[in-house]
Amino acid sequence: MSSDNPRPGGVSRRNVLGYSAAAAALAGTQLAGATPAHAAVSVKPLSPQMLARIKRGERFRLRELGIIIGTLPTGRHNAITDVPGVQVGYTTLNFDRPGIARTGVTIIKPRSEPMQNNWCHAGWFSHNGNGEMTGTHWIDETGMLTSVIGITTTSQVGIVRDALIKIGLETLPDLEFLLPVVAETYDGSMNDLSRSWIKDEHVRHAYASARSGPVQEGNVGGGTGMHYFDFKGGSGTSSRIVRYAGKDYTVGVFVQTNYGSRQREYYRVNGAPVGKEITYDEVPRSGPPAGHHSCIAIVATDAPFLPAQCKRLAMRAGIGLGATGGIADNNSGDMYLAFSTANDVRQDEVPDYYSATSIPDAEITPFMHAVSEAFQEAAHNSATKARTLAGFQTTLYQLPLDRLVEIVQEHQLYGPGFSG
Repeated sequence: MSSDNPRPGGVSRRNVLGYSAAAAALAGTQLAGATPAHAAVSVKPLSPQMLARIKRGERFRLRELGIIIGTLPTGRHNAITDVPGVQVGYTTLNFDRPGIARTGVTIIKPRSEPMQNNWCHAGWFSHNGNGEMTGTHWIDETGMLTSVIGITTTSQVGIVRDALIKIGLETLPDLEFLLPVVAETYDGSMNDLSRSWIKDEHVRHAYASARSGPVQEGNVGGGTGMHYFDFKGGSGTSSRIVRYAGKDYTVGVFVQTNYGSRQREYYRVNGAPVGKEITYDEVPRSGPPAGHHSCIAIVATDAPFLPAQCKRLAMRAGIGLGATGGIADNNSGDMYLAFSTANDVRQDEVPDYYSATSIPDAEITPFMHAVSEAFQEAAHNSATKARTLAGFQTTLYQLPLDRLVEIVQEHQLYGPGFSG
């Protein structure tokens, strides 16, 4: 078969980068939660109304500023929760007495039913391993994600893991097995780690508050005390739609950014050298010492993928990290997990045989593009929605949105469409 003739329901090798026929037009003016537009818009500066809102201190998602990453359209909420069944919940701890807390817990539920009843195919990848993600040995062994996912600060992975085990046993008293997945990034310069603020009740609150729909970003949950290229970072999310065999599938990414310390000059948005042009005279360099870098990425999809394919998706989060300017350096904990909700792996009614469907490996390239695009936008959202925050040992300053837009415009790297 010629490489230019797609198999039934597939795509040709030549056309694989343009997989979604309408994607370039759709992405042009699409805002989070909006119906995609059908034509790209012309370049224009931010409106006086938007500039006034920014000057008043309002924070916006990247796409609300008109900056479009890639060509694939987003889901309804432009969030990991666009994948049916996926829910996100937070507990945010931000207080100064009896000590300084700038930390929290993020919970991601892959399914609307208890995970112990129905596992997911999954795979994970360590881009650089100076960090922690529990439960990964079991994922390597079986290719299964068997629990909800927690993300928190480095020093309190254990309390989050233990609380999730308790919740699992309370939900299903006959449960015999649970190895929770809990990942971390380091917030020690913002948060007094010696006080161990996170308790069982905070994990329970994040678990109980998990919802579908729009997702808070910036200084929330496990991302409360995190940084991003010497700006304030934190929690961010985005999604992409990929059409395959006549059906739309969703790829959603959630990130907890904490990388780029003392590396602002590397920071790029859609290729524009934003970090190089926002000088330290303009926005002070404050934050953790050089070498404190990490990022956790969770990739979810309702496309049918087998475990090895999930790992391949997870690896592409690293392409997105590189596109933002990250390098996964020696002291960094950059770990990515991907799961698919398409195939049921039921544990409450175990069949004699499991069956599963999957998209052929030759056709998954568009989904890899989706991960890269969604990761980049999620990472940038973690900063564009974050606010300046003073913490335990330092202050992290917010990314100036007016300058961000100005620089991206100046370099004409605004994506398929740019609108203020």
